[in-house]
Amino acid sequence: MIKKVQLPLQTLNLTLGFMVWVILSSLMPFIKEDIAIPADRLAIVTAIPVVLGSILRIPLGYYANIIGARLVFLISFVLLLFPVYYISVAQSMTALMIGGLFLGIGGAVFSVGVTSLPKYYPAARHGFVNGMYGMGNIGTAISTFAAPVLATQIGWQAAVKWYLALLLFFIVLNFLLGDRREVKVKTPIGQQIKGIYKNEKLWLISLFYFITFGSFVAFTVYLPNFLVTNFGLEKVDAGMRTAGFIAIATFFRPVGGWLADRFKPLLLLGGTFAIYTIAAILLAFSPSLGPYTVGCLAIAFCAGLGNGIIFKLVPFYFQKQAGIANGVVSMMGGLGGFFPPIMLAAIHGITGQYSIGFMLLSQVAMVSMVLVFWMYVQDKRTLDAVGGRTATKAQTKTMSK
Repeated sequence: MIKKVQLPLQTLNLTLGFMVWVILSSLMPFIKEDIAIPADRLAIVTAIPVVLGSILRIPLGYYANIIGARLVFLISFVLLLFPVYYISVAQSMTALMIGGLFLGIGGAVFSVGVTSLPKYYPAARHGFVNGMYGMGNIGTAISTFAAPVLATQIGWQAAVKWYLALLLFFIVLNFLLGDRREVKVKTPIGQQIKGIYKNEKLWLISLFYFITFGSFVAFTVYLPNFLVTNFGLEKVDAGMRTAGFIAIATFFRPVGGWLADRFKPLLLLGGTFAIYTIAAILLAFSPSLGPYTVGCLAIAFCAGLGNGIIFKLVPFYFQKQAGIANGVVSMMGGLGGFFPPIMLAAIHGITGQYSIGFMLLSQVAMVSMVLVFWMYVQDKRTLDAVGGRTATKAQTKTMSK
């Protein structure tokens, strides 16, 4: 019974973690009415939770193997109580940044489930299982949609305090339903790092996730304030549109994992980056709201599909070092969400538009597409070489008989 509830429980844990992770960006249109934040600092304040949320993914992925997902989730949610309360009483930009930094723990819990859940399922289902777990990304949509509605009714400070009750509830839930007997993997961290850091595939997959998950996080952080400022939308309307972006990306994540279980994942990923390239070029032309929406929805589709496909590749290439590999790859994805909003803000400050930033995204996506197909060709050559050696050995045995 306990083993059967781990997938839904850990997916809900991730949902809550991501809800907490994006509190600042979800409520920024309200917060900046009470706390003076210079326009050139807005992107930094909303992106700051991504920093710790990225770096902590490596140790959390490692400790998920050492002490089990139950304890890692429990400790993470207890620690999150402090920054959430601190933000609810914040009176300055500095306080928001300090609290926001520690909100990163909510984003870091992602590496816990992708390390823990594959232990409960056969390898043929890992893509789908990690994709289903990744649906916890919907937590960002829930916050982006619900937090502004709640803030309109009771104020943003009171809206933030509601997250404290949710955290307490999930602390109890994990204490009762978490798996106390999860299989532990106690390979020393130094040995795991030594086994993967020279592997070029780790860094290529990290680059791919830097783009797919990074764009998901970046657009989640950047869209609410951008839609209000650039297109003059109401705050709740901007929140709902951003929630739609997140919902699409979240829905297509398990679809990407399911497809990767059945077809060639590298070819699927290459096609995804091709669409990325076209969508980013469309956004680079700074179109009106209609075409801009089409470009954003295409990015959402690609982000979801790509995220699901990539976490089929990680356990495939790194079976014995899954905890550390998941941590490194997911860390790079998180950092991919930190830099773009800051870069876009800097480019806008210099040029007065975002076009160059989106054009850079299109070029990076195109390079990634080429690298994916290069990996596919390399893998195919390796398989052909192994197949050739196997056939030669079989022929030698037959002749000797």
